[in-house]
Amino acid sequence: MYLFSANQITKQFATHLALDKVSINVPEGSIFGLLGPNGAGKTTLLRIINRIILQDEGELLFRGKVLTSSDTEEIGYLPEERGLYKKMTVGEQSLYLAQLKGLSKHEAQKRLRYWFEKFEITAWWNRKVEELSKGMQQKVQFLITIIHEPKLLIFDEPFTGFDPINASMLKDEIFEQKSKGTTIIFSTHNMASVEELCDNIALINNARVILEGNVRDIKKTFKTNAFEITCNIFEGSLKALLPSSFLVLEEETDIDHLRARLQLPSGATANELLKSLLPHVIVYSLNEIIPSMNDIFISSVTQQNI
Repeated sequence: MYLFSANQITKQFATHLALDKVSINVPEGSIFGLLGPNGAGKTTLLRIINRIILQDEGELLFRGKVLTSSDTEEIGYLPEERGLYKKMTVGEQSLYLAQLKGLSKHEAQKRLRYWFEKFEITAWWNRKVEELSKGMQQKVQFLITIIHEPKLLIFDEPFTGFDPINASMLKDEIFEQKSKGTTIIFSTHNMASVEELCDNIALINNARVILEGNVRDIKKTFKTNAFEITCNIFEGSLKALLPSSFLVLEEETDIDHLRARLQLPSGATANELLKSLLPHVIVYSLNEIIPSMNDIFISSVTQQNI
């Protein structure tokens, strides 16, 4: 079941086509990665979802019905551009923004107390925002984004300004939100975060979706039947032990081992590779090379731009 869908969304700014019939489907309770190079149209789509701007064509569906302005109460949005008032105190501003999201003052104070303690920023309650580091400000904006417990969370480059420790804390919290049934749209350039967090992705380039689906399924699609092998050092060539259709892409040795990357022909299996090698060498490890999301991103965007 999809919590959110965008169908054939088009948006034009003067002579610039920002989105060209873009469609995505976000499964309920999942983390959905919205990927693409700078200027691809990601932020435009996120602003349309939040009704900050309106699409020229297409429709947005939330829980199977056309998205309305009132549905945005069930959406939490953390934009890439930060928007805290620098001269206000952290506590005063957090309380104000929490009430704007529909919470009573009493409930807002209760929830803020919990989150400030969890994020270890209680000591900053009476300090001005301008006194906080970029990472600290990001913590405050994150908790304000989730304070009203929305059904859909949208994060645009949420790790900007975070050191590794706080980035790890934020990732843990994103997983915690997912475990509670929250659906998350996550936009980032960090492909390592995509590998770690996302269940499904859509890759936008030149205003169009060029790749969409489950992360594991996409990685399987991009596999090239390549393997990495480690074996003992022996006299002769690894290539000489293999059928001519098996390509040795790279080969190196250290004091104890020979390591190589091999390309098997379509339909060939790892068992066939081992059958050719085991009578002659000791195989210590054999692993299939699975393309990373970074490799897939570069390959897909480059191919479309040709």
